[in-house]
Amino acid sequence: MKAASALDYRELARRRLPKFLFEYIDGGSYAEVTLKRNIADLENIALRQRVLTDVSTLDLTTELFGQKLALPLALAPIGLAGMNARRGEVQAARAAEAAGIPFCLSTVSACPLDEVASAVTRPFWFQLYMIRDRAFMRTLMQSAKRLGCSALVFTVDMPVPGSRYRDYHSGLAGASGVAGDLRRMLQAITHPHWAWDVGIRGRPHQLGNVAPVLGKSTGLEDFFAWMRNNFDPTVSWKDLDFIRSEWDGPLIIKGILDAEDAKIAAEIGADGLVVSNHGGRQLDGVPSSAAALPAIAEAVGDRIAVLADGGVRSGLDVVRMLALGAKGVLLGRAWVYALAGGGQAGVAHLLRLIEAEMRVAMALTSSTTIASINRSTLV
Repeated sequence: MKAASALDYRELARRRLPKFLFEYIDGGSYAEVTLKRNIADLENIALRQRVLTDVSTLDLTTELFGQKLALPLALAPIGLAGMNARRGEVQAARAAEAAGIPFCLSTVSACPLDEVASAVTRPFWFQLYMIRDRAFMRTLMQSAKRLGCSALVFTVDMPVPGSRYRDYHSGLAGASGVAGDLRRMLQAITHPHWAWDVGIRGRPHQLGNVAPVLGKSTGLEDFFAWMRNNFDPTVSWKDLDFIRSEWDGPLIIKGILDAEDAKIAAEIGADGLVVSNHGGRQLDGVPSSAAALPAIAEAVGDRIAVLADGGVRSGLDVVRMLALGAKGVLLGRAWVYALAGGGQAGVAHLLRLIEAEMRVAMALTSSTTIASINRSTLV
């Protein structure tokens, strides 16, 4: 199958990954209402076609947090992304670097910070959760700073993990011990390419940044147990003082869905925020990112850089998010589908597809620069 879109890469990922991994990256929480809304609400936004204007020159560059980008895109942090291809976060970071956009490494990535940093020459972003062990958080931030990470993305919508039914059905969660390991192993051996390339050649299989505190507990159940036990439900706005005391670079707060929360983020001095519902993986039934974005962008104006994610599957979706008020867009599941379907080359190809789709959308809406994409671009 030759991929021509993010949805094609989703199908390739479904074919190539063990079920427990595909369902993990593809699924949402509860009945997945918000997951579906993210996609449907973006699809339903009509672009305003304008003709007979000179669109011979299009400029897709932009600047975010002092960094000039070739596209108004970044690869969003995805937990366990490195299990979808051999040392997957390294491959994705290289693809992002070649495309001239940021890559954001998750706290719960397979590849640790230093491994990714040694594989690229441009700074990348690091994503952090609020963890009970503040000393460990401090160590992670110090490592990110030492390795030259150019922004810290602080995720605030996961004080407790959401309930994701697909993970229980597939055996990723709730299947502990030998029985769970055997179930996942059987799924893996029915996908021999993955079993060889990732299962055997892609070792070690661990949460690279968290491995020092996990010790000898390295099974998937240990990972999820650690997250359940160590994410901090007491997190509040006052904890941003601790983050700021340890991190003096650009700070981006991810997981904002309410305009009042966006105002607080701007008031406390964050440099950016991400309008996000965690890809529909946390609280089901909340608004889509596309629905929440306009009010948030209006509430904060230019005081803070507004980014968005959720349901983005094409260059048209990127243009729609920009028109709704985002200054940049984080690409989530789409890049992991491409990673699973084609490795680094797949991610690079997906980014070229998105750029080409953006160029068509911009030309046919008479938007010659990223800055010219606004509410007038929409019907």
